[in-house]
Amino acid sequence: MTEALNRPAAGILFVIAGILAISVSDLLIKLLSGGYPLHEMVFIRSGIGICFSLVLVQLEGGWQILKTKTPGLHLLRGGLVVVSNLSYFAALAVLPLADATALFFVAPLMITLLSIPILGEKVGPWRLGAVVVGFGGVILMMQAWRGESAPADVHWLILVLPMFSALAYALNQLMTRKLGVASKASAMAVYIQAMFILVSLGFFLVAGDGRFAQDASNESIIFLLRAWVWPEGPDRWLFLGLGLNSAIIGYALGQAYRLANAATVAPFEYLGLPLAVFWGWVIWAEFPAPLVLAGIALIMGSGLFVFLRERIKSRPMIKKRVHRRY
Repeated sequence: MTEALNRPAAGILFVIAGILAISVSDLLIKLLSGGYPLHEMVFIRSGIGICFSLVLVQLEGGWQILKTKTPGLHLLRGGLVVVSNLSYFAALAVLPLADATALFFVAPLMITLLSIPILGEKVGPWRLGAVVVGFGGVILMMQAWRGESAPADVHWLILVLPMFSALAYALNQLMTRKLGVASKASAMAVYIQAMFILVSLGFFLVAGDGRFAQDASNESIIFLLRAWVWPEGPDRWLFLGLGLNSAIIGYALGQAYRLANAATVAPFEYLGLPLAVFWGWVIWAEFPAPLVLAGIALIMGSGLFVFLRERIKSRPMIKKRVHRRY
């Protein structure tokens, strides 16, 4: 049996690259969400993304690396990614970018917890305590959407969507760690893109004419089921950017979780939180409520603590030389 890879520095660099690409992708999808259906955006970005991914396949070993002995597991992993993306993007059409991202960031906490039963990784009491603090931050952020100041058109299910997305994402990344022992990152990215294309084509065949969105009032439902519109003008460049980012995300995150321990890599995903706050402030003049900012601080603080504990634990012990006094 092939041993799991252990290159934490490389894994950290790849997860940072993946999170930067995710941040830009979220920005582009929110910009385009007012005029295009989600399944069309997914189809176009995945069609472009799979072309870039196939180039990476050639660089990593050629067509033979697409062969796999576990097609069912790759199919399940692809399904988890599709569920994660669709549920998150549906929430993104309604919620501010920073708030949706913050609610999604229960994912690294779930990865740390689920790595215990699924991967058999050891997570000590200090890191478990930090995870509890992080979950407290998520709960605190949700309080900002309760009470008189909360928008009346935001149903509580919309707030659940990013966390449901987080669960699917966490399971996906843990599967990446297992499958990455025998599969290249570029091959796993191709499987993901192919799954997105198949699912979005299914949406098009069933709802591509927009008939199910005609009587809908919820913005997330409209975003999911709106009729296809061919991109024109500057939007074409935005879709090209979506496709490029899709390829980067699939490859970078696949590499990150196949090269390094899940509990080591996951905390660096918190970089997405300040990036979401930044984009929301610059593009839409959105700034998180005080409770949301407090929750973000708790989540990032717990993530950094988990990382530091992991690094201290993995550092080789240096034996101190004992000097006798005569």
